[in-house]
Amino acid sequence: MSAADFLRANTVLARPALVPEIGLHLATQITPIWQASETWLHEANIAPPFWAFAWPGGQAIARHILDHPHLVAGRRVLDFAAGCGIAAIAAAMAGAVVEACEIDPMAEAPIGLNAAANGVELRPVIADLVGAACRWDLILCGDVCYEAPMTRHIMPWLRTLARTADCWLADPGRTYLPTAGLTAFARYDVPTSLELEDRTLREVRLYRLQPGP
Repeated sequence: MSAADFLRANTVLARPALVPEIGLHLATQITPIWQASETWLHEANIAPPFWAFAWPGGQAIARHILDHPHLVAGRRVLDFAAGCGIAAIAAAMAGAVVEACEIDPMAEAPIGLNAAANGVELRPVIADLVGAACRWDLILCGDVCYEAPMTRHIMPWLRTLARTADCWLADPGRTYLPTAGLTAFARYDVPTSLELEDRTLREVRLYRLQPGP
């Protein structure tokens, strides 16, 4: 079974509550796809399917972009840790030139299929881009501060990118969000599921990351 076949067999084309303009191949129940992934991907040692869900941070960024398309139109955009690609798709719909980055090789299939389902073009990048030189005008980071090692790995690089590019960080109240160097500019209430979160509504704030040394 190919990655695309696995995706089609374990997801349905759905529309997130906050961003109904975008159709995505999503898991409707968390347990079956997690179990299917464990069975099918165990030998390949591939990460759990975070790309099968529209996480609150990505939804908030996508909503902001679709409501304010002039902020991204014509710009070179990186959706970092893109997951299902919702923010990348919104940016492409708004007229940006978009790269969607993920370290999970399984994410390439859903990002590509989701882009096609919405009639947009973008470039999936399966790599750890941390440390790469900036080639973008805007970097989108939806819900990336959920683990301490992840936050330590990415934040110095993102602050370096913020010297020459806009860097947006959407956070729904994760523990490891930095306490300094962030300027809030928008807020959204995002419906979510108790299968994914500890509540049915997450308040997501969008921040502009300030450059670091």
